Amino acid sequence: MKIAEVTAFPVTVPVPEDQRVTLGIGRMVKRDTVVVKVQTDDGLIGWGESHHGRAHLAIAALVNTTLRQLVRGMDATDVNGAWSKIYKFQLGSHGMGAACAMAMSGIDMALWDIRGKAAGWPLYKLLGGSNNRVPCYAGGISLGYQAPESLAVEAAGFVAQGFKALKLRIGDTPKNDCLRVEAVRHALGDDVDILTDANASYALADARRVMPCLEACKVGWLEEPFPATDYRNYREAKAIGKTPLAAGENHFTRFEFSRLIEESVVSILQPDLSKCGGITEGLKIAAMASAYKLPVHCHSSMGINMAATVHFLSAIENAGYFEADCSLSNPLRDKLIDPPIQVSGDGTISPGEKPGIGVEVDEDMIRHYAGVEGPGYV
Repeated sequence: MKIAEVTAFPVTVPVPEDQRVTLGIGRMVKRDTVVVKVQTDDGLIGWGESHHGRAHLAIAALVNTTLRQLVRGMDATDVNGAWSKIYKFQLGSHGMGAACAMAMSGIDMALWDIRGKAAGWPLYKLLGGSNNRVPCYAGGISLGYQAPESLAVEAAGFVAQGFKALKLRIGDTPKNDCLRVEAVRHALGDDVDILTDANASYALADARRVMPCLEACKVGWLEEPFPATDYRNYREAKAIGKTPLAAGENHFTRFEFSRLIEESVVSILQPDLSKCGGITEGLKIAAMASAYKLPVHCHSSMGINMAATVHFLSAIENAGYFEADCSLSNPLRDKLIDPPIQVSGDGTISPGEKPGIGVEVDEDMIRHYAGVEGPGYV
């Protein structure tokens, strides 16, 4: 069973004006992703997803002009071989770095989908897991910058849906961030796990001002207060307060995660399977983390990656929360794949039993929402 063809499709869905959320990286105006389709010589099709990297047309072009030529003709079940070949000829030397990691993630995910379909097993079983109920937090593009009172109402709505954890977008100003966190904690009481994400928009002085508030409000983690490689500020911030620091969605491959772990500044790892190098690399990152007793709470984006992430978290021993996208509307969550991602009324989710990742992809939708230029956040 050989890889016959690999095709990447950049996809763009506009966000209606009344649904645009503001967070630390700007105001979302459209959703981008890259859908990757792998076909074998005997007719199997696997689907994967590469993160857009705020340059979805470039990520798709990298797959379609370079990476597919490297893997065509290889055994479709040889995920480690395909990964190593791309690493040798693209990522490891003179390559595109983070862009390559994202591009190869979609290929790798699609190959795992093919492996599951060939074996007749759902992905979680192929990975050595079981059909676990995975706890979720309400996240995605939601709970953004707004008046504390309305944020508390939005948060309470998610709790009413069954969520026992949620993530607030901070990174505005220390004063505004504290007012929002305090309002939500006051409204929800102590039984809900409140998490925060600054989207790498803090200076160290901001973290110093916010940390006492986060600690007083018993916040579960402060995610990405600084850019991914700003290890000095992470060390300083860890010494300021007791709120755990989280990072990883903007770290690529096990080689970057090895330093993140060795720096001992982050207590919670958040690899994204559509960014870190795929499922093959995600397993290696999770294994490294388990040796240090660190939990893995995957960052997730869009439908195919979300579905794969549920399987992944059901298979690793140090799994934490699944990030449930709670946007008001997200066609890439609700219409791109069948069945769509659905969280149960108790705030948990479980992987499906269909072979592979277990979703059908709407190719008509991919063509209808062909990728367009321009930033996703302004």
